[in-house]
Amino acid sequence: MNNDIDFEEILSRYHSNPYESIDVLAVHTGQVRFQVQEGAEVLPASGEWSQIPGTTLYEITRERNPKRITASTNGQIATIRRELEGQFVEAGEKLMEIRHPLKKKEIIEAILREVLQLFPAPETAKYFFALDIQNRIDKKGVRAVTVGPGDEIVTMSLMKRDTPLYYQGERGVLYSVYFTPGVSVARGEPLLGVCPPDKLPLIQKIITRVKADWDATGHA
Repeated sequence: MNNDIDFEEILSRYHSNPYESIDVLAVHTGQVRFQVQEGAEVLPASGEWSQIPGTTLYEITRERNPKRITASTNGQIATIRRELEGQFVEAGEKLMEIRHPLKKKEIIEAILREVLQLFPAPETAKYFFALDIQNRIDKKGVRAVTVGPGDEIVTMSLMKRDTPLYYQGERGVLYSVYFTPGVSVARGEPLLGVCPPDKLPLIQKIITRVKADWDATGHA
């Protein structure tokens, strides 16, 4: 973690552009038919049990089996790759982009990802806390756990093989957890965020400031 974090610059950046660009990808191979226009507002599933489906973004047909894909977040359609209308696309092909307005909680989380020491997933796999770390979390909570270089912190489960992973960053508090044990995480995505103890006051200052600023501007 940088000792000289310019959090005024970070806050200014989010004030001027409190949005995130989210790519919408083809869920599998098939022929695409778009169901929205650029500029349209879209919503995710809602209701107590998410029983009200979100806005339909596109329909993709494979082997005469059409599948309607709905929005997983709210926002506005920024771009659509119209040249793909009616075309056969591969899984993972970018189809459109949603401009998602960040909520206060999301802004705090995005800033934390900038200032914490992140421990990324080395491979697309399922991850679990090492037993010692899990026991300490169960007893005291995540942010009461300190990790240091050489500590076994997570186990990677890939192709029926479990591999222990060791922390090599600066000693610090286990501040954020970005994975759910047993749920696959993509390669390169963060698993954990670690904060050196002397940086905790700065982190708290950032969170307090974001809450105050965004409450004042009416953001949720």
